[in-house]
Amino acid sequence: MRHMMSKDSRVAIIRIYRLFRLLCTKVYDPSTYWVLKAGVITTLCFLEKIFLPSFFDLMTHLVIHLVDEFHICGPIHAHWMYPIECAMKDYVQNMCKLEGGMVEGYIFYEALGFYTKYM
Repeated sequence: MRHMMSKDSRVAIIRIYRLFRLLCTKVYDPSTYWVLKAGVITTLCFLEKIFLPSFFDLMTHLVIHLVDEFHICGPIHAHWMYPIECAMKDYVQNMCKLEGGMVEGYIFYEALGFYTKYM
């Protein structure tokens, strides 16, 4: 990474990586909230200096809210939906509407299990 990017871009990506590593820890220390909050804000400001404005959308802004969620709900890994979504992608038949396909496939799977067990 050192030879492919400028120093500013490299530092910004490393800061984002460290932020997500802290958010995904299994041990929660409430005193780190303000450090994380300040770190997110400075990292996003640092990214705004480097990348084009078209890089930033709502998903980039949601990183700030992840820190608040971390403070309110505890460690992120306990309530992320990512593992569940990965497991449910097998149920999807229509890739244009993923969420609806997941729900429809899961309901079909549950109904089929109910019928085979109780009927």
